[in-house]
Amino acid sequence: MPHLDSGSTEKLRAETREWLRTHWRDDLTIGAWWGMLAEAGYAFPTWPVGWGGLGLRRSEARPVAEEIARAGAVGPPGGVGQMVGGPILIEYGTPEQRRRWLPALAAGAESWCQLFSEPGAGSDLASLQLRAERHGERWLLNGQKLWAREAEGAERGLALARTDSSVPKREGITLFVVDLDQPGVEVRPIRQMNGRASFNEVFLTDVAVTPDRVVGEIGGGWPLALASVSYERAEVGGAGVLRPTRIAAPGHRAGGLDRKIRELTERARADERREPAVRKPRTPAALIALALEVGRSTDPLVRQRLAAVHAMAEADRLRNLRLRSARRQGRKPGPEVSLGKLVGSEVGRRARDIGLSVLGAEGMLTGAGTTGGGAFQQMALSVQSLSIAGGTDEIQRNLVGERVLGLPREPEADRDVPFHHLRVGTQQE
Repeated sequence: MPHLDSGSTEKLRAETREWLRTHWRDDLTIGAWWGMLAEAGYAFPTWPVGWGGLGLRRSEARPVAEEIARAGAVGPPGGVGQMVGGPILIEYGTPEQRRRWLPALAAGAESWCQLFSEPGAGSDLASLQLRAERHGERWLLNGQKLWAREAEGAERGLALARTDSSVPKREGITLFVVDLDQPGVEVRPIRQMNGRASFNEVFLTDVAVTPDRVVGEIGGGWPLALASVSYERAEVGGAGVLRPTRIAAPGHRAGGLDRKIRELTERARADERREPAVRKPRTPAALIALALEVGRSTDPLVRQRLAAVHAMAEADRLRNLRLRSARRQGRKPGPEVSLGKLVGSEVGRRARDIGLSVLGAEGMLTGAGTTGGGAFQQMALSVQSLSIAGGTDEIQRNLVGERVLGLPREPEADRDVPFHHLRVGTQQE
């Protein structure tokens, strides 16, 4: 597809603005609004025409995002299915799979989750042991998955399973789309130290999957796994185009599609009023405001630490601008998105340490009566996940070293060894 010239870009902007003027209303249900966005192609403009998009490049889709924000309209649905599942189907799915699932994902009618990590296969994802065995016309999946975000309300899951143990570990993996509302699927929330349950463990016992739910080739799931993780890292690293709405979760199982937008936004505002006034305690601006509030802004050590975290965040903002410039030239985001994720982890850790240091003994307390309403304490209990989710910091550093700096790959003695000969993960004695 040829690049849009400046005239075409302005036409797209004007068309989007006019469409929003005549269609956006906050008395619609969120499900109806998402459906309208998808039908017009404004939900995910980089997706194919007719399946929720306009077939645009990422750089060309930005005017749509800007006009939606300018109109004060609610953005598209956001979740694993939309950020990862859709792109995977577009790149690797069959035409029938795209027809079946992309419209529903674009319209927020379905929520998906990722069933990748396992108790013995986290950073070394290729050591996964979830088994998929052929029984007649079906595959039966047996095993356990871990850290499955959104699994509690998802209609389907993208599951990596081992279909052949006689070949090296990366060659015997297949990607399946699994219906989660069926016998044999058990989802258990994982309670975190911050009091939330953002992740789940999922147990699969003789869970049936038909052949039309295989994405890509049998045994060819590893490249799809890498692509999935890269899409996730791109979102975490700031490479997204549209800002999805967080006022309601997609999917019928979540139960929010029939709620009026006005009701959802009013509830979100009420939650903001009840919760701490500082909504983003990891930002340098919030940390500076905290130091001013408690009278620590003149402390030279505090000022030095605040200046350091501000410089790091500012450098990352410039990295994002460079990334956008590369997209405008038609280049896809590569391993350099790992830098964004690394910076996010580091800024989070520094913000945690600065916030607790400035608060002093009050950092051990929680609740609305504390300085900042407990936002900094809650952040301190949450930022640890930033260095794990979407690939650990160690993995990101390997990617940067090998694929950006051109350093030698780490030695892998088991790369060509059949999986059933390995002692990996929970197979270890």
